[in-house]
Amino acid sequence: MNIDAHSKSLHLSYCLNVHPGETWQENYTAIATHACAVRDRLNVSTPFGLGLRLSHRAAEELSQPVRRRAFADWMKDQNLYTFTINGFPYGDFHGQPVKAQVYEPDWTTTERRDYTLQLIELLAALLPEEQEGSISTVPLGFAAKLTAPEKLKQTARHLAECALACHRLYEETGRLIHLGLEPEPACRLETTTQLIEYMEDYLLRDGAQHIGDALGCTRETAEAIVRRHVGVCLDTCHVALQFEDPVAVLRQYQDHGIRLSKIQISAALSCQNTAAARAALGEFDEPVYLHQVRTRTDDGAVDGWTDLPEGLAALAARSKYDPVRVHFHVPLYWQGTPADEAQLQSTTGTLSPEFWAALRAGVCSHLEIETYTFDVLPPSLRTSGIEAHIEQEYRWVLDRLGSGQSD
Repeated sequence: MNIDAHSKSLHLSYCLNVHPGETWQENYTAIATHACAVRDRLNVSTPFGLGLRLSHRAAEELSQPVRRRAFADWMKDQNLYTFTINGFPYGDFHGQPVKAQVYEPDWTTTERRDYTLQLIELLAALLPEEQEGSISTVPLGFAAKLTAPEKLKQTARHLAECALACHRLYEETGRLIHLGLEPEPACRLETTTQLIEYMEDYLLRDGAQHIGDALGCTRETAEAIVRRHVGVCLDTCHVALQFEDPVAVLRQYQDHGIRLSKIQISAALSCQNTAAARAALGEFDEPVYLHQVRTRTDDGAVDGWTDLPEGLAALAARSKYDPVRVHFHVPLYWQGTPADEAQLQSTTGTLSPEFWAALRAGVCSHLEIETYTFDVLPPSLRTSGIEAHIEQEYRWVLDRLGSGQSD
C-alpha cells in the first residue's frame, strides 16, 4: 500500500510469513487468496504492497525466468507490487519446531550469502520502476555461536559481497536494493549498540576492505557502498524487549549514518512479575518458536532467558516484581487482559506520537506489519479469521499514521 504523508512516500505491507508455506506454489496461493482478500477488505484502490517471505526452496523455484515473469505480470494485473522481502528464515517456518534453527544458516556460511544474493536478483526483477527494495535478514546468527572475532570478520566479508552485488546492480540499472540486519534477542546483534559497534568495527573495516580490494577503489568509496546497501531492519517488538525507546533508537542510527532499511511494526507481551501474570504467560508457551524473556532490574540492567519455560522458572524464584517482556508477537490491536485478571499487556505503548510523527516524516519509507504468530496464538486471541486479523492490524497502523496517536 502506498501512503502519501506530508509529501513523503511511505510503503506499507504486511509480512507474508504469517501464512504457512515453504514452496513457491504455497506462497503464491497465500497471496492470491489471503493477500488479495485483505486488499479488498481495506478497499484499496492504489497499488497494494506485498511483503514477501521466500524460503530458500521458494526462492529457487521463483528464480526460474518463466515463473518469475508470470508472477510479475500477474501482480500488475492484480494491482499488486512488491518492495520488500523477509530473508530472515531460510528454511521451514511453520507447523514444526523452529526455535533457534531460524538463525541457520548464519552469516558465516556461503549458504546464507548465496541465498541472499538470490533474493537480491529476484527483488531486482520484481521491483516497479523507480522503487527501492529492502531485504531483512538474520542479525548474523545465534549469539552463542558467534563469539570469535574471525567469525565476525567472515560475516562482514559475506555481507560485503552482497553489498557489492547491490552496488553493481545499482551502477548497471539504477535499481537500489539494501539489506537490513534485524537485531533480535539471543542473536549476536541484539541491541542497538551492538549493531552500531558491529557496523563500525567489522562491516566498515573488514567489509569495506573486501569491497575496496574487489573494485580497486578508495576506502572512503568502499565505506559509502556499505552504508548505501547494508543497514538495519528495526523491529519494534525487538526494540521493546531490550527496554529501548524506539524514537531514541531511530536517532542513534541516524547519528551514526546507518541506513534504516525497513521498520517492522510489531508488539511483544508485557507484564509485571507476579504469580498471576506468570500463570497467564504459560498459555503462550508453544513448541514452534523461541520466546525470549527479558526483564529490567531497579538499576536499569536488562536480564534475560532464551525461551519462555526457563524464563518463567527463573522469574518465579525472584522476590522482585520487575517488568517482564516476552518475544511473542501479539496483534497490534490487542488491548491486553483486564487488570483484575493477569494484567497481560503489549508493548504498543512504547510507540509514542513522536514515533508515528517520525514515520510520517519519512525516517524510513518501508514499513511492514509483522505478527507471524497467528497460528500459535492462544484461542482467546484468535477469535477472528486470518484476513480479518490482518485487516484490523492495518487499520490500527493507518489510524496512527494519520493521527500520530498511540493510545
